[in-house]
Amino acid sequence: MGMGEPLANYSQTLKALDMMTDAEVGIGISPRKITVSTVGLVPQMKSLMDETRVNLAISLHATTDELRSQLMPINTKYPLADLIDCCRSLPIPRRRRITFEYVLLRGLNHSLADARRLSQLLQGVRCKINLIPFNPHPGSIYERPTREEIVQFQNALAAKGLQVNVREPRGADIQAACGQLQGEHETKNESGKMKTASHSTSLIFHP
Repeated sequence: MGMGEPLANYSQTLKALDMMTDAEVGIGISPRKITVSTVGLVPQMKSLMDETRVNLAISLHATTDELRSQLMPINTKYPLADLIDCCRSLPIPRRRRITFEYVLLRGLNHSLADARRLSQLLQGVRCKINLIPFNPHPGSIYERPTREEIVQFQNALAAKGLQVNVREPRGADIQAACGQLQGEHETKNESGKMKTASHSTSLIFHP
């Protein structure tokens, strides 16, 4: 996670997984302990589940095509209906689940209507949901929901029978949490004075 879209570089991802799981010439990690995270490249997801035994995590973040396409342009190519239909068809072993990552953005995607739509979307998919409260950073237009709003959304999903976890942020106080890693550089403005600018090295929504 956090280093680009692995399934957009599919052959190299398979090579890396072979190296990680090979007990003789590689690291020997069990595939059950490896998760590949994707924004939802449907054809490659099918191939990955056919060719490997790793776990799958999908960045979802929205319950409508309109909002998801705004947050994640890949949705215009693989909209929610196609993505979820693919998930229903994947050969997931009985004791394993697909993980859906869902970043909570205040006022955008955590209403009771969103909870209703999400539970309907995921019907027939053996899965769990990781709720990730947004980590604010300089220059961002998004905000994190309140604790009460997060719990309300979590409870609404749990009431629909979904397994829901909330990822607690770590490192937010030093701008080192998920989505916050960034660097600063100094440039001169038109008056010749130095100014500091930030640039992100980790994007949450795009490959």
